[in-house]
Order: sequence, then C-alpha cells, then structure tokens
Amino acid sequence: MRFGIFYEHQLPKPWTDDAEYRLLQEALDQVELADRLGFDYAWEVEHHFLDEYSHSSAPEVFLAAAAARTKHIRLGHGIRQVIPNYNHPARTAEGLATLDLISDGRVDFGIGEGATRMELHGFDIPAKHKRAMSLEAAEQVANMMVLDPYPGFESEFFSMPCRNVLPKPRQKPHPPMWMACTNRDTIKVAARNGIGALAFSFIDPDEAKAWSEIYYGIIASDECVPLGHSVNANLAMVTGFSMHEDRETAIRNGREGFEFFGYAMRSLVATDQVPGRTTLWDDFQAGRDPATEAARVAAAIEAGDDYASCIGTPDDARRYLRELAEVGVDQVIFIQQAGRNQHDDICASLEMFAVEVLPEFTAGRADREAAKQERLAPHIAAALARKQWMQPLADADIPVVEASRKNFTPRPVG
Repeated sequence: MRFGIFYEHQLPKPWTDDAEYRLLQEALDQVELADRLGFDYAWEVEHHFLDEYSHSSAPEVFLAAAAARTKHIRLGHGIRQVIPNYNHPARTAEGLATLDLISDGRVDFGIGEGATRMELHGFDIPAKHKRAMSLEAAEQVANMMVLDPYPGFESEFFSMPCRNVLPKPRQKPHPPMWMACTNRDTIKVAARNGIGALAFSFIDPDEAKAWSEIYYGIIASDECVPLGHSVNANLAMVTGFSMHEDRETAIRNGREGFEFFGYAMRSLVATDQVPGRTTLWDDFQAGRDPATEAARVAAAIEAGDDYASCIGTPDDARRYLRELAEVGVDQVIFIQQAGRNQHDDICASLEMFAVEVLPEFTAGRADREAAKQERLAPHIAAALARKQWMQPLADADIPVVEASRKNFTPRPVG
C-alpha cells in the first residue's frame, strides 16, 4: 500500500491579513517533511470561488513550488479541472509536461469536472454536459502530450487546429491518469476508461471491498477502453488523519477538521451560497452538540482494541489500514489539513506515522506491486488493443500556418 497527503487549502473564517500566506507556506513545509519521511504522494485539488472550503485555485503553482523543495514524493493533480472553460486543454498539457520535467517525472494527472454551481456557472459550464466535456478534454490532453504534432480536434465543446504542443513530459507516454470518484457509478467510469480512481468518499472497509471488486472487475473486462495512452489501474481512498499516542488527544486534534471537511463539501453542493459571504465554519460549529462530541470520544476510548481509524494511535491506524489493504485498496490519502487542524499537530502526526506505522506497509511492497502488474498485464494489453487511437499526421498532411507578416524580410545577422 502507498500513502499520500491531500490539500484543499481550507481556511475557515474569520481571516487575518496573512492567513492565506501562512496556509500555503505551512502546506509546503508539510509536503517537504512528508517527502523526507517517505510518503509517496502529495495531492493538490483545484477549486474556484469556494470560500473557506478550498483556497486552492492554482494547483500548478503550488505543485511547482513543492517540486523545487522535494526529491522523491509524487506530485498529484487531485484533481485538475480539465473542462476547456476552466483550462484550455493545450495549457493543461503544457503545464503538466513542464511540471513533469521540473520534477524529474514525478507528476500524476487527476481529472475532474466540478460539482458546485458556484464553480460551473462561474465558468459558464452546463452541468448536464460536464462529464462528457471532462472526459473529452482529458483524452485530448493525453493526445497533446504524445503526438508530434497534435493533429487538431473539433467538437461541440472544444476545437483546436493542428499544433505541436510543447514541451513533452518526461514520463512516457504521459503521466499516470486518475479520476475523482464519489460513488459507485464514477468508480465504474474510471475503470471503463482505464484510469486510477481517486475515491473522495468516506467509506468503511466493507464498502471499499465492493468498490475494489467493481473497479478491478471492469479493468479486467471488455468494458475497459483506455482514455489515455496507458492504463493506470489503481484505487486510492481518502480518510481523516491525526495521530497521537493518546487516542483522545488524536481525536481532539483532528476529528473536528475532518468533520468540517465533509460538512463543507456537502453544504456547498446542497445549500445556496452568497459569493464572499460564506459562514461555513460558524454554521458547522452551530450544528455541533458538545454532549454528542464528548460521547463520541468516550465511545472511541471505550472501544479499546476494536477501534480502527487513522484518527487515533499508531495501533488504531495499523488495524484500519490492514483492513483496507486486505480488500484491495492501493493507496490511502490522508486529509490532514482540514478545518482548523494545527500545523504542529499535522507535522507531529506525519512523523509518528512514518516511524511507527509506515514500515509495516512498505515491507515487501515492491514484490506485491510487481505481482499485481503481472496479473493485470494481459488485461491491460487487451484494453489498449481496443482503443481507437488518434492517428498522427503524415508530414505531407501537416497544414502550413501562414506567416503573420507576409512582407517581412528578416535582417541578416552580423
């Protein structure tokens, strides 16, 4: 199993003048620490206009800064908004390739579409077409990173003439592709398109087993036709994260932030919003019953060795992660920066996990992953054979782009 950390850049109100500055600087410090500790992935989301919930509107900038401060950890767009209204596909392809070169081939490319009217309507995206727009654009981004030149494309949602999109990424054919998944239906979409599933839903091991069986069942079936030029068969799931030798302390340090993450995510989809005037944190706090929270902490403590969670002690985390590993989860992504979780507590939790939990799950991992790849190889080869590839242009068919200044004569040098 592999492990990642995840960033929405949450910032509950009230805000101070330097709050966003501190938020980003501390997040970069955390990624740098995670790299030194042996974590595998740092995932960064892209959202727009979502006060308090996510101040991460330019993930390419944050990930580039993280690339300069790290050596080993993979840098994941989890996700990049690929619909052309958000980001022109050529700009996405250029940015991915540049980051991949800067980071020495450490980029992962998660695709997404947005779920809130605040985002979709802000970029004039029709909600009923967002899935189709996202998948179409993502396929063309992959083509742009591979083909020399890109032949061009025209559809209802996106058009572009023939151009050579540069640079090309270090990873060949392109960085691994993933898709944000929130339910069983989107898990199926990811599997049918041969891309990794970033499961942004909080599910128990029994449900994780069902998702894994669905996902890998489709990967191994005739339904799988890759969206990109390779198949990335991986299932990643998010969970809350806060670690301390004392379970109650771990819960008090991290549970509130994790609950706010889920509350805000649901609220932004289900309730009306006034731009710039959100009260998410206050509303969240108003709905929390101190007695209920105290009872929840007491129940967790009373559970003893039956308690399994990554918000708890190292033993609690080991029990929970073993369950996920057994049902086929390939990566667990920790939501550690959420609500008002404190930087020092986050760093201490990362360090404790790396020392006391991580070694159990890295031992023998290379052999397990090699066996998985060998097992899936025939299915992946069959899936790639089913794909209808965009064909490269013969040199004679590459269109000539007329000069901007027909009468311009360059001066000789010297």
